[in-house]
Amino acid sequence: MTSLIPLLLFYFSLFYTNGPSGPAQPADGPGGAAYSHAEVVFSSFAGQADGYWLFEPASPRPDSAPVVVFLHGYGAINPMIYGGWIRHIVQQGNIVIFPRYQQNLFSPGSDEFAANAAKGIRDALAELRQGNHVRPQNSPLIMAGHSYGGAIAANLGVNFVQLGIPQPMGILLCAPGTGPLNGARLESYAAMPADTRLLVLVSVNDHVVGETMGRLIFETAVNTPHRNFIRQHPDEHGEPAISSGHNESYALDSAFDAGIHNMSYHRALGVARNDAVDYYGYWKLLDALMQCVRSNEYCDTAFGNTPAQRSLGEWSDGQPVRELEVILPDDPEAGR
Repeated sequence: MTSLIPLLLFYFSLFYTNGPSGPAQPADGPGGAAYSHAEVVFSSFAGQADGYWLFEPASPRPDSAPVVVFLHGYGAINPMIYGGWIRHIVQQGNIVIFPRYQQNLFSPGSDEFAANAAKGIRDALAELRQGNHVRPQNSPLIMAGHSYGGAIAANLGVNFVQLGIPQPMGILLCAPGTGPLNGARLESYAAMPADTRLLVLVSVNDHVVGETMGRLIFETAVNTPHRNFIRQHPDEHGEPAISSGHNESYALDSAFDAGIHNMSYHRALGVARNDAVDYYGYWKLLDALMQCVRSNEYCDTAFGNTPAQRSLGEWSDGQPVRELEVILPDDPEAGR
């Protein structure tokens, strides 16, 4: 009987061996780990619904840095939920402003969200210009928003003058939507300026908001020629499989925990993980968008339905992860 054990273990391993693993974070380039700063300095001014958190690069501490505004999803107020992504942005040498825009899951009403976010941005920029902070550079403002934060980012991309903030020159919308609380939703985004560069990224298995609002923004921002609509698909080739749900942009980092442990926080603990969709999707696209807007570099990674834009890396056995699907403004599907 003892001699059968190795044989049984061999056959058991044939049935239960894990599949290929997903791609690791690239060493450099958009989405990569070539960081110029080792630490992130946190500051909280987030006591009220129109408050904000600041995240500044350190080790070494620069005199000044460009600014990225990160707008959380409905209820996902705790920066910890996106902390891995925020850390990635800051350690590249950016300041991140994280507006709160809501006090809790029930207050205030959604018609105040855009104004609250704008006040947080204004106040954050004023704070950065004084005291012991890395000074904000006079460079193009970049904005990223997830879920309801995506709806707010698109709103600010149209109404920035009225709301008293700089024009967001590059905007990444991640699974944008409002559900029934449509206070930040516009009927049309035709007033978004022509020089704004816009990426709308949705997931095909998003059963929370779907792609309705993403399509609305993409199809009505007709005066913004530099815009792409991007779909992310699941891939079950390896383990763990790559999903395509509403919260793919979550990236937990406990160092960013602000102590707001609501329903959104607990949901994030159960669903968040870093994988190809982060490194080669959200992180890569935002990095490339920033470089494209600021220095006209990596534009073919951010836009244009190119291989560099579509790629989500490779499984450990060399098979490509299912690519992003990209729709350009002049594609036949763009108006459907």
